[in-house]
Amino acid sequence: MAQKPSIPKGTRDFSPLEMAKRNYIFDTIKSVFLLYGFQQIETPAMENLSTLMGKYGEEGDKLLFKILNSGDYLKDAPNDLLVSKDYIHLITRVSEKGLRYDLTVPFAR
Repeated sequence: MAQKPSIPKGTRDFSPLEMAKRNYIFDTIKSVFLLYGFQQIETPAMENLSTLMGKYGEEGDKLLFKILNSGDYLKDAPNDLLVSKDYIHLITRVSEKGLRYDLTVPFAR
């Protein structure tokens, strides 16, 4: 029996009616912001891990969502890290990007 397609946990779809309501609210907020000199920016959701890591301590680094490199991401990983399951140090070898969690980095650029 085929399983019904689903979306990832913690996400949802918005119907056209819901989107119309959301867009109305967002458009209202944007129009008020524009009256007071708001200037919109658009930045990538990803940043280089080298930029994100170490800014908020070890606990902050654990909260970062790291994105695996494309292709054979384990080819440059040292075998001793794989065998010892040293994931903290392994992640720096298999991931160069992460999702940013605020606008600190884009504003600093």
